[in-house]
Amino acid sequence: MVSISLCMIVKNEEKVIARCLESVAPLVDEIIIVDTGSSDRTKEIVKKFTDQIYDFEWEDDFAKARNFAFSKASKEYTLWLDADDVILEPDQEKFKELKKTLDSSVDSVQMKYVLLKDEHGAIISSLNRNRLLKTSNKFKWIGAVHEYVEVGGNIILSEICITHQSIKTGKTDRNIKIYRKQMEKGLEFTPRDLFYYANECYEHNLNEEAITYYKKFLDTERGWFDDCIRACDQGAEAYIRLGNTKEAIMLILRSFSYAIPRANLCCKLGYLYMEQKEFDRAVYWYEAALKCDVEKVKSTGGLVDYAYYTWLPHLQLCVCYDTLQQHERAFYHNEMARLYNPGHESVLHNKRYLETLLQHKE
Repeated sequence: MVSISLCMIVKNEEKVIARCLESVAPLVDEIIIVDTGSSDRTKEIVKKFTDQIYDFEWEDDFAKARNFAFSKASKEYTLWLDADDVILEPDQEKFKELKKTLDSSVDSVQMKYVLLKDEHGAIISSLNRNRLLKTSNKFKWIGAVHEYVEVGGNIILSEICITHQSIKTGKTDRNIKIYRKQMEKGLEFTPRDLFYYANECYEHNLNEEAITYYKKFLDTERGWFDDCIRACDQGAEAYIRLGNTKEAIMLILRSFSYAIPRANLCCKLGYLYMEQKEFDRAVYWYEAALKCDVEKVKSTGGLVDYAYYTWLPHLQLCVCYDTLQQHERAFYHNEMARLYNPGHESVLHNKRYLETLLQHKE
C-alpha cells in the first residue's frame, strides 16, 4: 500500500475546511496545510486534523504557495485539494482501493473534477485533473494565477471523483487584479496567461477586452487544443453579448479547426440560427450536436457540459420542429429530452401542449 501526503493552501476557509478534511483524513497518511494569511478560525479548525500547519506570506502567486506546500510532503505520493473540495463516500471507497493497488511505477493519477451537479445529483460538468503525484518526481506548479502542475511519465486515469462544493457567491476580482499587476510590471504573458486573463475579463463582463485576449491567445498557435476550443466558445459568447452575431458564428466555426465539433458549440450555432428565424439551419446544428461523442471529449480531460450531449439539443429540436409545423417530430424530440431530464419544466409544458395538439389533429 502506498503512503500519501495531502498538501493544501488555504486562507479564511472556516466555513468549509472541516468538511473537506473530514472527507479525506481517513485516506491519507499526513496532512500539510499552508495558510496564506487567514484572519478567521481556519487554523484553529485545522489543528483538529494535523499539527503540520505552515504560514506562508502571500505574494500574489498561487504556484509559489503550492510548491511550498509540496516541499513539505514526506510520503510516497502527494494529493492536493482546495478547501471547498470533498471526496464523497463512494469515491472514498474507490480511493481506498486505489491506495491498496497503486503500482509505484505510476507518476500521476488523474481524477475527475466534478464542477456542478443538478438537483438529482447527476453530473452537469466535469474535467480531469492530475491529483495524486509521485512525490520523488518533485513536480512543480506553474503560474501565478490559474496555476497548473507540470507532470510527465506514467499517467493513469482513475474513476475517482473530487467534488467541488463551493458556498461562495459572486465573482471576486482577486485574479484579474493579479494579472493587471503583472501587466503593470511589464511581465510577458504566456499563451496560458493570455487565455486565463481573457477568461477573467469574460467573467467580469469586459467583453471587448475578453475578445481581444482570446484572439491574442489563439494567434499564438501554442495553446492546448481544448483551451483553444473554449476560447472560441467564450469569445463567441462575448460577441453575442455585444450583439455581433456574424463574428460569433465565425469564431464558433474556427473551433472546428482544433478538433471534431463539440456539442455545446453546435448548440450555440443552432441557437444563433433560431434567433435569426432560420429554423432549418438550426435543426442541422442541433442534430449535429446529438452526433457528438461525449466519451471522446472526456478522454481528452477537457471540460464537459453533459446537457449539450443529452437533453438540451432534443428540447431545442422540439421547438424548431414545432415552429416548422412538424409536430410529430417535435413530440419525439421532447420525449427524448424527457428521458434525460424528466422533471424539466419546459419539457413537461411541451408534453402537455403537443399531446393536446396531436389529439386534436386526430
